[in-house]
Amino acid sequence: MSESSFRYFKTSREIIQLAVMMYVRLPASLRNVEDLLHERGINTCHETVRLWVDRFGTHFAHNIRKRRSERLRQSSKEYREQDQVQIAT
Repeated sequence: MSESSFRYFKTSREIIQLAVMMYVRLPASLRNVEDLLHERGINTCHETVRLWVDRFGTHFAHNIRKRRSERLRQSSKEYREQDQVQIAT
């Protein structure tokens, strides 16, 4: 999902991502996320947060899984290289 997916929203991509992550990662209801955003000076409705979660939740989850798998692949590659160096010496 590119920036064009966010062009119809007045709210920035970072705020949408923050709201979705708060809802998904914290044991919070939509109204609790609305209150947390309000404390940060972002006025939204709980229905708006629900719309964002429905629309962008899978996109953000896919990006997290992709980054996590890349990190795991990279760390396992480094580990194998260390083993090869230890075996050679």
